[in-house]
Amino acid sequence: MNFFLETIKVLLLSIWYNVESFIYFFVPKKKKNIAGEVVLITGAGSGIGRLMAQEFAAYSTVLVLWDINQEGMKETARLAKSNGASRVHYYICDCSDKNEVYRVADQVKREVGDVSILVNNAGIVTGKKFMDAPDSLIEKTMDVNIMAHFWTYKAFLPAMIANNHGHLVSIASSAGLIGVNGLADYCASKFAAVGFAESVGLELLATGKDGVKTTIVCPYFINTGMFDGCQTKWPKLLPILNPDYVAKKIIHAVLTDQVYLLLPRSMYLIAGLKNVLQWKLRYLFGRYMELAVEIDCHKRLSAH
Repeated sequence: MNFFLETIKVLLLSIWYNVESFIYFFVPKKKKNIAGEVVLITGAGSGIGRLMAQEFAAYSTVLVLWDINQEGMKETARLAKSNGASRVHYYICDCSDKNEVYRVADQVKREVGDVSILVNNAGIVTGKKFMDAPDSLIEKTMDVNIMAHFWTYKAFLPAMIANNHGHLVSIASSAGLIGVNGLADYCASKFAAVGFAESVGLELLATGKDGVKTTIVCPYFINTGMFDGCQTKWPKLLPILNPDYVAKKIIHAVLTDQVYLLLPRSMYLIAGLKNVLQWKLRYLFGRYMELAVEIDCHKRLSAH
């Protein structure tokens, strides 16, 4: 009887969730109010981190910026203040160092308060094929791109759980959904970031902490310094993304509690095809779309 009732429950909820999704396709979700929320952004000294800080500032949030580039953070702080941030605090923090993450996190909690929106944005890429990548660079990639997420969650998630309020934002990559030739360590770190964020999100729901939201962002190439020189064979289908556009979409996803944000929209189709195509077809399709062009871009980047 329990199996029968559980099955009926799942079927009815499945229908409702699909109807709900269909409605939201035409009727935009109401945006939540984040004025006064404490927003911590890692890798905030430049690129998408800086742009997200400016976007969050417009909603009168309290910003906490982390980076290893102090001058970059100073400029981000200036721009955020001019854009309406309630307060801006910035700290030098090497997110690859667990002890430093914990130390600076404690300082933030003392000086600013509990973080309610955590944006794990800091990331690096070696741009080398697996056998050519030194062990130290592989370890650094994993430490920054995924292990830092563990330590920041450990530091700031307890307060969110206690209040049943908060938002965890993981800036991953389309390389966290589809393997890319020549980016084994980077893909591994981004696959891990996606899996980690998904798992923690499910864990929160299972324990009744549905007030702590999760947003996982998986963009294609973004036109920032990290991807200088990148080109795409099919710009209409897979364009190089404008960083301002990406930052605005991320903030919109947070405001509407969107769990997955894939950019451009064609990535939803491509990621779906990956799960139904057999291996040789996936390789053929990937070559056709020139997803492997990333490695050429990063080779140029690594020479800068």
